[in-house]
Amino acid sequence: NEGNEYFREKDYRKAVVAYTEALKKKCEDTELNAVLHTNRGAAQFYLGNYRSALSDATQAKKLKPTHLKAIIRGALCHMELRNFSEAIAWCEEGLRIDSKEKKLVEMRAKADKLKVNIKAVQHLRCLSPALCQEALWDPWLKTAVNIKLVLEPSNEEEEIADGLAELAVDGFHSDNATGAKVHLDADGNLHWPVLFLYPEHEQTDFIAAFHENSRFIDHLMVMFAELPPWDLEQKYLPSNIELYFEDEERAEMYELNPEHTLLQVLQHQRYFVKAGTPTVLAFVKRSPFSKNYFSGKRVHRL
Repeated sequence: NEGNEYFREKDYRKAVVAYTEALKKKCEDTELNAVLHTNRGAAQFYLGNYRSALSDATQAKKLKPTHLKAIIRGALCHMELRNFSEAIAWCEEGLRIDSKEKKLVEMRAKADKLKVNIKAVQHLRCLSPALCQEALWDPWLKTAVNIKLVLEPSNEEEEIADGLAELAVDGFHSDNATGAKVHLDADGNLHWPVLFLYPEHEQTDFIAAFHENSRFIDHLMVMFAELPPWDLEQKYLPSNIELYFEDEERAEMYELNPEHTLLQVLQHQRYFVKAGTPTVLAFVKRSPFSKNYFSGKRVHRL
């Protein structure tokens, strides 16, 4: 009862202590002990101690195999620990007891999605260039994503161990993105570090977490809500900016549709993500600089 009171007050540390003291009494009531483990696990969960919470859920399930609260808690812990296969197994165990339990049904679906998408993160963190040529597959999109990855060595030809390689576009270098990494959110969507390059002014913008389903125009509206200090001619307005990516192998440029999402661009057969950071180039429409930059290069529109 004392533990329950602390739990209601959201004083989870004291709740853990109280439930622990109760368990030390070694009561012979199996069901009560299952409840104590479940409650202590819930308190540990809210403290962020997911492994301790999982241990309590496991103990509670051993004492009472049909205890749905313990099964739900254990599945939640596995989700937080990104053990998606285990989370699915716990959900299925609970659904055999109650096939209509809403939390388990929803969690089972989310775990399925995350189990697939986590492969993308593992894939993107790999250090082997050979592995990085594999295609990503997302059945939730019903299509082969085919995000092509390239990990490049530094000037000293050393392997990339941490962070990002230095990015270069026609001699224009930037290391602003160093340290950022693609990551997965709770809904199974990837967030990428994205670098915007402004070759005319040798400037950059860096978005640390660009949602794969966000449109470029939405970011441009925020980034250029106020004119940047380096834009002395006040030309860089959202409606006056063109975005491109460069196919260096073929010396070709591809103009992006600002209404497109990041994922749509990354899916393009000639887009290569270098060093884990998608990069786009921004130019002022029909500017003398862009005309000179595009000279000798074939330009495609997506």
